[in-house]
Amino acid sequence: MPPALAERLAAERERWALWMPVAIGLGIGLYFALPSEPPRQVGLVLAGLCAVVAWLGRARSWLLVPALAGTLIAAGLCLATWRTDRVAAPVLAERVGPATVIGRVVDTDRTERGFRVTLDHVSIWRHDPADTPARARITLKPGEAAPAIGAWIRLRAVLSPPGAPYEPGGFDFARYAFYRQLGGLGFAVSEVRAARPMATPGFEPILMLRRWQADLTDRIERALPGPAGAIAAALMTGERSGIPDEVNTAMQLSGLAHLLSISGLHLALVAGILFFGTRFALAAIEWVALRWPIKKIAAAAALAGAFAYMLVSGAAVPTQRAFLMTAVVLIAVMLDRSALSMRLVALAALVVLVVQPDALLEASFQMSFAAVVALIAAFEHAAPWLAARRRRAGWLAKASFWIGGIALTSLIAGTASGLYALWHFNRFVHYGVIANLIVDPLTAFWIMPLAVIAFVLMPFGLEHLALTPMGWGIEALLWVAQWIAGWPLASTSYAALPLWSLLAMTAGGLWLCIWRTGWRWWGLAGLVAALVPLGWPDRPDIRIDGSGRVVALRGGEGDLLVSSGRAGRAVTTAWARRDGEVPRTTFPRQGPSADGRLRCDATACLWRYDGWLVALPRGPADVDEDCRRADLVIATFPVEGRCAAARHVIDRADLAREGAHAIRLRSDGTLDLRTVNRERGRRPWTGAQENTEKDPDEP
Repeated sequence: MPPALAERLAAERERWALWMPVAIGLGIGLYFALPSEPPRQVGLVLAGLCAVVAWLGRARSWLLVPALAGTLIAAGLCLATWRTDRVAAPVLAERVGPATVIGRVVDTDRTERGFRVTLDHVSIWRHDPADTPARARITLKPGEAAPAIGAWIRLRAVLSPPGAPYEPGGFDFARYAFYRQLGGLGFAVSEVRAARPMATPGFEPILMLRRWQADLTDRIERALPGPAGAIAAALMTGERSGIPDEVNTAMQLSGLAHLLSISGLHLALVAGILFFGTRFALAAIEWVALRWPIKKIAAAAALAGAFAYMLVSGAAVPTQRAFLMTAVVLIAVMLDRSALSMRLVALAALVVLVVQPDALLEASFQMSFAAVVALIAAFEHAAPWLAARRRRAGWLAKASFWIGGIALTSLIAGTASGLYALWHFNRFVHYGVIANLIVDPLTAFWIMPLAVIAFVLMPFGLEHLALTPMGWGIEALLWVAQWIAGWPLASTSYAALPLWSLLAMTAGGLWLCIWRTGWRWWGLAGLVAALVPLGWPDRPDIRIDGSGRVVALRGGEGDLLVSSGRAGRAVTTAWARRDGEVPRTTFPRQGPSADGRLRCDATACLWRYDGWLVALPRGPADVDEDCRRADLVIATFPVEGRCAAARHVIDRADLAREGAHAIRLRSDGTLDLRTVNRERGRRPWTGAQENTEKDPDEP
C-alpha cells in the first residue's frame, strides 16, 4: 500500500467501522446484479476464504483491508441468497380465471375505484396447490366494502402473474412482489362472500398487529373525516391509501411528501414528547424526583412508546431505521453512556440489511439513510463552530440560530434525499426548504403532540378531543402544501438517469460524509458526475411493450408518438414519465404526423429518422412490401423468416422471448437494442410474467 494512502487511512481509523454496512450492501447489490442465481454456498465459501486471508495477513495492512472488505461483501451475497430462499413461494405461470378464490384477508388498502385485499392461505378452484401463490392481491368490485382483517372470504376473480418492467431499467414490480410472496394479482368479478376457514388459526402477532392498525385507522377517520383524517391516519398508523391523489400531488410538488411516510422525524418527535413529558411529570412530584432516577424512567417510557409507535405504523424501513437509532440513544441514557450518532446510522443500516437485504433496492431505504447520513455529517463538522457561537449569543441570535437550523436541516436533508428521488421518480422539487421552514414548527409543536395525546385518549374513547385540533393543524399544513405547489416551477421533471448515476452519487456521498479529513471532498466528484446525464439525456428512439400492443417513437420535439391512445395507457404514461413528463400524441390514422417523420396509411406506418426507414405493418398481408424497403420492421405478429430483405426485424416471437424493447438507432446502421429479459437475466422472480399493457389489478 502506498505510504500516503496508508497515512490517510491511519488518520481515519475511527471511521473504518462505518464502512461495514457499505461493504455488505455491495455484496447485496452484487447479488441482484447477477444475470443468474449464484450457487447457494458460493457466498459462504468466499467469505470463509477472505476471512482466512485477513487472519493470515493481519500484520500487513495492504492485505488485511481488502480481505476484510471481501469478507463483508461475500457476507452480503450470503444474506441476499438466504433471504431469497426464505421468501421463495409459487408464482402464477399464466393468467387464471375467472375462477373461485378462497383465502384469508391479511391486508386492505384503498384505490381510486374502491378497496384492494391481500389474501394468504390462497386456494384457487381446480388449480394445483403446489403452483398456487402463497399470497394474492385482488381489487374488489367498485363500491364494495373491505372485509375485516383476518376474515376468510370467497370470490370469483381473474389473476395474473406480477408484471415485468415496462422498459429495460424500469421498476421491476415482479421482484418487489416476489419478496412479499405476492404470486398473483387481479380483480374480482363477483362480490365477496364469507368462507369456511381453510387453516387452523394460531398465534399470529403480525396479523393481530395489522388488525389493530386497521381498527385504529378506522377510529381516526371516523373522528376526523376527509383529507385531514386521511393524513392523520398516515401520521399515526402509517396507512396512506386514503389520501386523495390531489393531496398527494400537492405534498410532492411542495417538498412535503416525506411527512406522509413515518420515519425519523415522526419517531423522534414521539420519543421526545414522551421523554420530556414523562420527565416533567415525575419532576413535579418532589418525593419521586428526589428518590427515583426520573431521567432513566423517562427514557424507558420513551423507548416503549417509540416501539409501540413503530409497530402500529407498520414498521416500514425508514421507521425501523429511526427506531433503532432512537433505541440506542435512549438505552445509552439509561446506562449513563453517550451515543455516537454516525455509528448509530451504521448500526441501523447493518440491522436492516441483515434482516431484509432486498430493502437496499427500495427508494425509502436509500432516501431515508441519505438524509440522515448527510445531516449527521454536516452536524459533526459544524457542531464546534455552532457551540462556540451559541455560548456568546443573546436571545435574538439564538432565535436566528433556531430558524437557520431548521432551514439548513431542510436544505441538507432535502438535497440528499432529493438526489435519490430524482433517480427513482425523475423529479426535483425547488421550494422544499421554504415549505419545510413553515411546516416543521407546526408539525413539531402542534400536530405530533396532539397525535400522542390522541393515542393516550384512545383507550377511553376520547380521541376526538385531540384529533379535532390536530385536524386544524393538518388543514394549515395542506393549505401551505397547495399554496407552494402552485408556485411557478415548483418542480422540474427530468429524463431517467442511468444506473451508474445512482452508483456514482452513492459512492460520492458516502465518501464525502463518512471520512473526516480533507480527502472527503473527493466525493464531490462522484456527485457531480452523477448529475451529468441531466444535461445530455439518453432517451430511446423506439419503445415496444412486451405484449406488442403499443409502440412509441421519438417525436421531433422530444415528445412521444404512440401507436394507441387507449391500449397501453399505463405503459405510455410510464414511458412519458421516464422521459421527463413529455407530451404524448397518437399515430395519425392517415397521412403524416405533425413533425412529418411518420406517415400512416391503411397497410402500415413508415417512420423516417436519422437516415433510417422503420416500418410498422398493420397485418401479415402487409409485410412483404415493407420488408423490401425498410431498414427495421416492427411487427406485433409472427413474421417467421418472411422478412430477409430488411436489416433488422422485431416480431411477436422476439417480444415474447425478450419482453419490452428499447431501441436507439445509430447513424452507422446498427441498433443499440436493450430488452427487459436480457437485462434481468434468469432469476427466481423472472420466471413467469405476462407481458400485459395494464396493471393486472385492473379489470
